[in-house]
Amino acid sequence: MRPAARLLAWAAALPLAACTYYKPPPPTVTTVPVTQTVTTPANFERSFSAASGAMRDQGISITREDAAGGVIVGTLDSGTVTANVARQADGSVRVEFHATAARDPALIERITRSYQSRMGR
Repeated sequence: MRPAARLLAWAAALPLAACTYYKPPPPTVTTVPVTQTVTTPANFERSFSAASGAMRDQGISITREDAAGGVIVGTLDSGTVTANVARQADGSVRVEFHATAARDPALIERITRSYQSRMGR
């Protein structure tokens, strides 16, 4: 009877050994960007033209435009406004506006908004 009991125990354990436990797949992580990036990179010529146009939009008389040096200088009343456009090592373009002796403290902000608009942002 001993062999029969052993065979019966083995036969009872066999279905348990054949059961497979499936672990649920790990959840999918979706990353949402915090900031929106412009899909088309800005090129130097377009940025330079937009900076010059933005200054003109705000009534600045351009006195010097040097595309090779990336400098635009203009005057408004007794103040001077300068735009510096530079290529960066990563291929992007950096634009900075500076004002000296400007009577209007919001002038640079308006120029920047005008520039962003001209760039389609």
